[in-house]
Amino acid sequence: MQSSGNVGGGRKCFWGFRSLIQRKQVDSVHVRSEGHHQLARKLSVADLIAIGVGATIGAGVYVLVGTVAREHAGPALTISFLIAGIAAALSAFCYAELACRCPSAGSAYHYSYICVGEGVAWLVGWALILEYTIGGAAVARGITPNLALFFGGVDKLPAILAPHTIPMFGIVVDPCAAVLVLIVTFLLCTGIKESSLVQMIVTSVNVSVMLFIMIAGGYLGFKTGWVGYELPSGYFPFGINGMFAGSAVVFFSYIGFDSVTSTVEEVKNPQRDLPLGIGIALFICCILYMFVSFVITGLVPYYALDPDTPISSVFASYGLHWAVYIITTGAITALFASLLGSLLAQPRILMAMARDGLLPSFFSDINKNTQVPVKSTVTTGIFAAVLAFFMDVSQLAGMVSVGTLFAFTTAAVSVLILRYVPPDEVPLSSSLQESIKSVSLRFGPNIQESDSKNLQNPSGSSENNSRYLHEIGEASFGYPLIQKSISQEIHNEQTRRKISAWTITFLCMGVFIFAFAASAQGLSSILRFTVCGVCGALLLCCLIVLTCTDQDDGRHSFGHTGGFTCPFVPFLPAACILINTYLLIDLGAATWIRISVWFAIGAVVYLFYGRSHSSLFNAVYVPSAYADELYRSSSDYLS
Repeated sequence: MQSSGNVGGGRKCFWGFRSLIQRKQVDSVHVRSEGHHQLARKLSVADLIAIGVGATIGAGVYVLVGTVAREHAGPALTISFLIAGIAAALSAFCYAELACRCPSAGSAYHYSYICVGEGVAWLVGWALILEYTIGGAAVARGITPNLALFFGGVDKLPAILAPHTIPMFGIVVDPCAAVLVLIVTFLLCTGIKESSLVQMIVTSVNVSVMLFIMIAGGYLGFKTGWVGYELPSGYFPFGINGMFAGSAVVFFSYIGFDSVTSTVEEVKNPQRDLPLGIGIALFICCILYMFVSFVITGLVPYYALDPDTPISSVFASYGLHWAVYIITTGAITALFASLLGSLLAQPRILMAMARDGLLPSFFSDINKNTQVPVKSTVTTGIFAAVLAFFMDVSQLAGMVSVGTLFAFTTAAVSVLILRYVPPDEVPLSSSLQESIKSVSLRFGPNIQESDSKNLQNPSGSSENNSRYLHEIGEASFGYPLIQKSISQEIHNEQTRRKISAWTITFLCMGVFIFAFAASAQGLSSILRFTVCGVCGALLLCCLIVLTCTDQDDGRHSFGHTGGFTCPFVPFLPAACILINTYLLIDLGAATWIRISVWFAIGAVVYLFYGRSHSSLFNAVYVPSAYADELYRSSSDYLS
């Protein structure tokens, strides 16, 4: 049998590829026994709903309704929010199934590491780090001007909190934003239950303000006759295309619910509570968005809305100047809840990546008293505070969307992989090679030979697994007819997995080319329609093939059984991939140039640290059916 040194030597020739596609095991009792301290399981459904709603509803809704109504949707803004909510629900369904199957911290990074591979997982984790850092700093910067309204303006703020300009560099520093980040960081270090309680309080205040807007605005609307809807241009002044363009813009108002899945290790009953928390939080956000937009666009004509302060200006136009303070309170609490959600999720992403060896173990430490990753939280807080103090990161907001949309896309791809080609081999540490030899000897020399072949290919291919099972059949049965039947069954399963894998690959390629052609305004119309038509036909063929192909029986026992399952597979994940890919490409060249710099930095970190320190660097892969036997043999051997 091959030794670990030979295995490692074989990998040196192809490390550039194999290290990118190696996949880790769903966290199990074997993984948890390796010395990691566990997070405190204290969160209930109510806590998850508060985290989801708080992280999703930022102050954008207090500004976004004016801009989108004036430039894109008009009174049809309500339908735009509904369509965007349905699109966000597609990703929510995928997240819910993955969170139930793989209930460990790390969110989309964790799922993509299990289903896609280490390379994609690293990019997802690296993008999420940027998303939460820039998002938190931008939110903190947005609190200062809203808070200043209660003091009579920015100039009336206490000198220690007021923004100042550094003359030599022209940089506007914001001490108030930095202080708020540090306060939230301290709060997060006290414990997850304490953090969720504060999140629940500020989210309740924000929701109460939005209910006030709906009730008071509805009263004014019925009293004045909803003048915003009595327009000669009708309900769709910009046409159906304008309504869909508005949906693409307001879609980003739903970004944030995925932070719920980052707390999965702290949920009391993740199989039951996580799907409920994600679904109810998204439903509440959609209903609030729709009713607020319905009221505001009905009180005044859409073209009369103030693009900067639409809701406040509407109430002021009806003489309710005192309502401005209530609305500002809602904006402040919304921003504070969003900041709390950003700084809550990022330390858990860092912790998950450090557990896998891709980042230093410093980030994986969990405080024994508070049972939260204090070191990761403090590091995140300090970095975000410095960024909020020195930089106005509003121009980098597009980079925040890249991380979220990339995570949404990989989550949908992971669901397809889990259903059709779930990993059928698990990585084991090279320290278990004595157990591998022991188990191989129990089944005879044929199994040992297969084990040796399997060790030479640690990438986890289905072909080796099928050959492995085929040799088991030869060793276990002496009857030619039974042996032939087993061989044919294994061959059919191997063929099915290959067809499914290639179909999913072509589906993703077709989606990318279709989205790129659809958003490429510089191409001629004939070329765009031709490419879109060909790719559309390819997508349709891929969906037909997947629909006619049986899903893998291994999906029933993959990971943690029970819990939510995503409906309408493969259509729902495919639609999710298409929508998110289109939005990713449509973010613009400037955003992609900036994010490319960040990804280049991440590639350097991975090549010089993450790859060689990965927990899978010296791992060997064996069929899943024999993993438990190997662990038991390892225990017997050690004892």
